[in-house]
Amino acid sequence: MQPKKARQLSEHRMTLVHKNSKKMSLSERLMRFALVKKLEKIENHEKIAEMNRNFWESNKATDLFSETESAFLNDFLPNCTFIFDLLDKELIDQPEKFQTLVEIGTGNGDVLNYLSSKFHQIDRFIGIDLSSHQVEINKKKFSDNIKLEFVAADAFDWVKEHGCGNSIFVSSKGVLEYFVEQRLQEFLNIINQLGKTMFVAIEPNGADHDFDTQPNTQLYGNEPSFSHNYPHLFKNAGFTLWHFSQQTWPRGSDLQTFIGAKN
Repeated sequence: MQPKKARQLSEHRMTLVHKNSKKMSLSERLMRFALVKKLEKIENHEKIAEMNRNFWESNKATDLFSETESAFLNDFLPNCTFIFDLLDKELIDQPEKFQTLVEIGTGNGDVLNYLSSKFHQIDRFIGIDLSSHQVEINKKKFSDNIKLEFVAADAFDWVKEHGCGNSIFVSSKGVLEYFVEQRLQEFLNIINQLGKTMFVAIEPNGADHDFDTQPNTQLYGNEPSFSHNYPHLFKNAGFTLWHFSQQTWPRGSDLQTFIGAKN
């Protein structure tokens, strides 16, 4: 009955999946639900990764970051900060000083800014994101915080060129889920080879992904993205885990996985 509206809602697969329903009317939410259910199933992992990358590089990703700024206050702070309290305790027992913290997929920069206020002993906080537009926004938004650096780059390429030891790497609320399994394993291998490193990953998983019996990556969600067996991949790269837990997340039936790793 509203073909023009339907075309607008479904002009891009990832935009449709990530559309902020709080700003939509009831009819738009119902249309979105029907359109998401009709999305063509994709099995080609490389194609999925390409589509996801194209979205996160685009200005549509910037729109999403601005629409979800409240998630930092309502979601991240009450549900995720416990793992950084554990990281703080873990750092006390480390004889080396960790000088750099790198956030992969920094988005709107709120998490990196929070981390810079929590870990005063760390000198540099680098936020990497595919969206050059969002990076420029972050540079202006956090211009008063001299500890923060924002870089528009592919994290895999940036770490290969600029990564160094005595660094902490962070991914928050869904970043590694867009790596194909082989590339993620290689990425973790590279980080492990930098020298002394630590990694905190907060990543979603499909609720039916049993890590004990299913070591390989699975597709999940309507984007779709990748449900990785994070304990398996980190251990394969030479890391040991100082934390692993999972929580049921309000968004559908997904699980949120929390990983703390060190080499």
